[in-house]
Amino acid sequence: MEHSQLITFSYKYLKNNHEKFSISQKSQEYIVKYSEVLFERLRDISSMTYYDMTVTNARSLRCHPIDWYDTTETCFGLVNEEQLVSQPYQFQLSSNEYGRVHGFFIEYVFYIVWLDPDHLLYS
Repeated sequence: MEHSQLITFSYKYLKNNHEKFSISQKSQEYIVKYSEVLFERLRDISSMTYYDMTVTNARSLRCHPIDWYDTTETCFGLVNEEQLVSQPYQFQLSSNEYGRVHGFFIEYVFYIVWLDPDHLLYS
């Protein structure tokens, strides 16, 4: 992985219809604010490298690998997931109010799989 390459995001594997990981059941006001916070966070992370996100700013972003053994799920449930996902990751949107984003990297692209506004990945 090139160390100076900035992170980009992909929604190719987004599962926004997941029963636990979705904002669809939230109020309209919540969704509007959530969207603002989400896009601001993605914009900010887009100016970072993989190292910046996962090491330098890991604490402030609460960015860390997901250990499936500590969660309510066993995997993302993607076709060919074992070939796609070498390490799942999560990061926070804001201080606990809007939850987490879960996904994985392929090189410098972060593939967003779940939006977790209610912190339901960990029990």
